[in-house]
Amino acid sequence: MPSPNPARGEVVAVLAGTPRRLCLTLGALARIEAALDLDDWSALPERFGRLSARELTTVLAALLEGGGEDPDVLAGQPVSIPEAVAAVAAALAACA
Repeated sequence: MPSPNPARGEVVAVLAGTPRRLCLTLGALARIEAALDLDDWSALPERFGRLSARELTTVLAALLEGGGEDPDVLAGQPVSIPEAVAAVAAALAACA
């Protein structure tokens, strides 16, 4: 896997033992807003504090897709909650 492009906001996180590229693109942001039924992105910080497991999986899939990964790559893979949360946090921090 090539190195992530920090200028684009890409990060690499290990999920289920495999390095995966994540990125918060405009498309990923739109997918996250729709999945969380938000009017705009300003409500994300508060909403992220109470994600369900299904919502966390959806957010992770959107960030994987933004990074050029197949969002279904983790289907059936043993991704832990701490792994998923750390990956999402890293992807969001890379855009700050």
